[in-house]
Amino acid sequence: MNRKIILSLLVMLITGKVALAQSTDLEKEIRELSIHKWQWMADKDADKLEGLFHDKAKFVHMGGTWGKDREVEIIRGGFIHYKKADVHEVMVEVLNDNTVILWNQITLLAVVGSNEVTNPFMVTEVYVKEDNTWKLADLTFSKTMTRE
Repeated sequence: MNRKIILSLLVMLITGKVALAQSTDLEKEIRELSIHKWQWMADKDADKLEGLFHDKAKFVHMGGTWGKDREVEIIRGGFIHYKKADVHEVMVEVLNDNTVILWNQITLLAVVGSNEVTNPFMVTEVYVKEDNTWKLADLTFSKTMTRE
């Protein structure tokens, strides 16, 4: 009887460690993808972003909400240039093997039209896995109080 209990506990412990390691690897993968996304935005690399964005993605900004095609057009045309995102904090929540939410607390230096602006945001990114590829399904900018 004691052997069964010990064996059961050992199996649970090993299974838990494997699940934790998989979750940690997934969190790292999504964090790195988010970092690449910020760089592609700074570089105005609309082609890479177009490949990252889900076809049904939504983008929520202070000035409105739109889909993938409009976001790519805005970046490609330089209507918004995400020059530099200083990332202060990142939190990741793995919902399942195919859905991950990432939150970035950032200070964003951007050019909107002809105006250079700096704003603090909490940015929510929702990633979904389709055909073994991660796609950004939602990008929401929520303006926060100024960082001190």
